[in-house]
Order: sequence, then C-alpha cells, then structure tokens
Amino acid sequence: QLQLVESGGDLVQAGGSLRLSCVTSGFNLDYYAIGWFRQAPEKVREGVACLGSSGENTEFTDSVKGRFTISRDKPKSTVDLQMNNLKPEDTAIYYCAAVRTTYNSNWCPDWSDWQYWGQGTQVTVSS
Repeated sequence: QLQLVESGGDLVQAGGSLRLSCVTSGFNLDYYAIGWFRQAPEKVREGVACLGSSGENTEFTDSVKGRFTISRDKPKSTVDLQMNNLKPEDTAIYYCAAVRTTYNSNWCPDWSDWQYWGQGTQVTVSS
C-alpha cells in the first residue's frame, strides 16, 4: 500500500527556516515523481516543488524559487522540502504527493495530475 507521511510543520517567525519531511512507503522512488503542495485558508491548493523520479530534476513555483529546495534520501525513502527565508504568505498546510512516471525520469507532471497524497503538516509563519 502506497503511503506518504509528512512531518516537520511548525510555527516560525518570518525569515526563519523549516525542513519538512515526507516518509514514503509501498513504492519505488525510482518510478515516481514526488511533489510538495500547499493550501492556505480559503485558497486553492497549489504546487510548490517537484522532484522527478531521477532524483535530479527539480521544479518550483515562482513564489518559492531561490528559497525552497527539494531533495530525497533513497535509503531512508524520504523526500524533504527545505524552506528558507519564510514569509507569512507561506503559511499553509503542506502536502506531499506522488505520481507514477517512468524509471529514472526528469519529468515533472502538471500540478493537476498527481495520484497519491499525504495528510499534510501545518506551517505557520508569523510576521
């Protein structure tokens, strides 16, 4: 059974950093792209970052470029989102997601084409 479990959300001051972790199980990361999404109150969910199944190609939404990075640890089956220079507008529930692609691919799908989701972790950035 494919599972995604997020952790690391917290309350942090503007300018601070957080590292979110997504523990994956039940599938091989070599065949799946992993993404991070977020949903702020009364807003639609948006894609934040994607890591292709190769573990090399990354994509980010414009608002987080230069501040967020995404990486994975295959032996631990985790995909982390490092968030630096956080802003109040980064406040949201952050979700980890997965979608089947091909082996060792650099491809990141459209933000609307994701299959599996975690339960989310709350990030709150105070001004």
